[in-house]
Amino acid sequence: MRSTLRLLANVKSAKYLEPLAPTGLTGLHTHPSPRPTLIYLYTSVLQKLRAFPESSVYRQSTEALTRQRLEIVESTKPPGFDAWLERAKKTVAAEPERFATVRRQDGSYAARQHDDRSENPRRLEWDGEGVEPPSEGPARNAAEMAQWNKVVEEGASTKRDESDFHDPHMKWEAEPALEAEQISEIEKKIGSGLIEEVIQIAEGELKLVDEMYRSKAWEELEEKPSPGQWKYFERSNHETA
Repeated sequence: MRSTLRLLANVKSAKYLEPLAPTGLTGLHTHPSPRPTLIYLYTSVLQKLRAFPESSVYRQSTEALTRQRLEIVESTKPPGFDAWLERAKKTVAAEPERFATVRRQDGSYAARQHDDRSENPRRLEWDGEGVEPPSEGPARNAAEMAQWNKVVEEGASTKRDESDFHDPHMKWEAEPALEAEQISEIEKKIGSGLIEEVIQIAEGELKLVDEMYRSKAWEELEEKPSPGQWKYFERSNHETA
C-alpha cells in the first residue's frame, strides 16, 4: 500500500527517487539521503544503549531490533559505493589531522556536503538543513557546526605552499544514492512502511533512549505496585462464549 502511494505521487518513472518529492503521505516528503541517515541514527542509538545495564530489558530488545535494521541498511549498497568509499578514505588519509577535528564517535564525519560535480542524481548530500519535514539525520549540532566552520576557516587561511593550484577548502564527496528498487527492498525487509517512516521511527527511538536513561528505567520502582496492579483481566473459565 505504501509503495503504491509513492508511485502515484511521482508522475514520471525514474531509476532514482526525486528528493523532497511527495511520498503520497500527507506532510511526508521523499528523503534525500535515507541510507546514511538511518546508519547514523541506528549507530547513535546503539552507542547510547551501551550506558544501560546489560540486564535492562529495554536495552536488550532495542539493541536486537536496531542491529537487525542496521544490518539490512548497511548491506544494501548503492551503485558505485565501493569506489566512492575508496575515494573518501584517500580524502581523509590526505589530511587526517583536519578531518580528526570533525570526526564523530561512530566514525563518520560531521562535514558540510558540497556539490560533487558527478552524476549523483541528488547533486547535494543532505545536511539536515532546509528540509521539510525537519529531520535530525546526520545533521550537525550547534557545537559540531561551530567546530566545522572553524576548521574550514583555518584551512582557508593556512598556506601550505605558494602554488596557485592548492585548494585550501576541505572537500567531501556525497555518498552515491540508492536506486528506487533498493529503497523498496529495504522497506519490504524492515516492514514498517516507507523508508521515510522508518527514519521517523529511528528518530523517535533516539529521543526515547535519552528519556529512558534519564529516568533510569531499569531500576526498581520507588513505590511498589499494588498486588495484581499489572495483571490483565482474564476471561473467566466459567464464562460461556
